[in-house]
Amino acid sequence: MKKWFLSFALLTFTCLSQASNPVRVFIAGDSTAQTYDTSKTLQRGWGQMLQSFFDSNVEVVNRAKAGRSTKSFIDEGRWDSITVNLRKGDWVFIQFAHNDTSSKPERHASPADFRRNLIKFIEETRAKKANPLLLTPIVMRTFNEQGNLVDDRLKNYPSIIRAVAHEYNVPMIDINVKTRDLILNLGSEKSKELYMWLNPGEDSSKPDGSKDDTHTRETGAKQIARFVVEGIKDLHIKGLYRHIVQS
Repeated sequence: MKKWFLSFALLTFTCLSQASNPVRVFIAGDSTAQTYDTSKTLQRGWGQMLQSFFDSNVEVVNRAKAGRSTKSFIDEGRWDSITVNLRKGDWVFIQFAHNDTSSKPERHASPADFRRNLIKFIEETRAKKANPLLLTPIVMRTFNEQGNLVDDRLKNYPSIIRAVAHEYNVPMIDINVKTRDLILNLGSEKSKELYMWLNPGEDSSKPDGSKDDTHTRETGAKQIARFVVEGIKDLHIKGLYRHIVQS
């Protein structure tokens, strides 16, 4: 009886300890992952959907911000705001590229700089005994006249992410491939339902409507978050995959 009580007490303490001190997942990224005000727009980022896939032992801290590249995320102190708060066992999910390819000087990171920035993220995360995870960017929904998906605006940046992940032995989820396959399967018209293709008056933040092939509404953001969760399960990410409550 005493042994049973001690075991039960230990289990209860462990569960309470986990719930009060959850593993944190910080998201460093751009507008495709950002959290949006649901009362003002239909736009959603996959990062704001991720928490619903976990129990209370995982806390998602979404620091993704629209228009940011690896360069501007560092220059504006957004990266430092993550690392200063990291504790042992935390995770940092890193997804950039959309703005790194921009011609705007405050955003643009050359392929060489992009690679260096990713390595900086990895090394500084590990220095805090936390864990980096790289994600390739979501595909831009761009079909040509022949009905083929053509996403050349990201150039070779997804390949750089894959190469860095391999070289530095960092887990990676290839969201670019997953979203590309999804869009190809859905086709040009059906895939519009995932993105911010809106009629006039449908969204107060875009009164004239929009034909946005980069950003997602709730359906698209949830599917991308689901891809992230599937990747966590496939990789058996310690401290995370056992706390997934839906997929």
